[in-house]
Amino acid sequence: MAKKAPNPIDKHVGSRVRMRRMMLGMSQEKLGDALGLTFQQVQKYEKGTNRIGASRLQQIAHILQVPVSFFFEGAPQTAGLPAGGMAEAPSPAYVSDFLATSDGLSLTKSFMRIKNSKLRRRIVDLVEQIAGEE
Repeated sequence: MAKKAPNPIDKHVGSRVRMRRMMLGMSQEKLGDALGLTFQQVQKYEKGTNRIGASRLQQIAHILQVPVSFFFEGAPQTAGLPAGGMAEAPSPAYVSDFLATSDGLSLTKSFMRIKNSKLRRRIVDLVEQIAGEE
């Protein structure tokens, strides 16, 4: 029997857990200890392999110091559900995917430490030129 693919919402929530955990410099083991779980279970949550229940998500939000809604920001729309009326459009998935990587997180943290806004703008211009902006 073929393995069932993780639900896109579960994958998104898991990647947001991972992103926030990494932003805080917290290991999977430390988060697992705080939840009374193994780091392997945290890994499964972060990959979307195992679904995170409501009470567990509330616990994770408390430990990671964010509101529960944080985990759903930029979540993919599910077919058949309304898009949310006048709500602001979610950020593209590639942004949260990038921030969920160690390179993306490191680059973002370092970039935000640059106090000179003109220098930050010049760095953005340089990267856009290197990448060959669309």
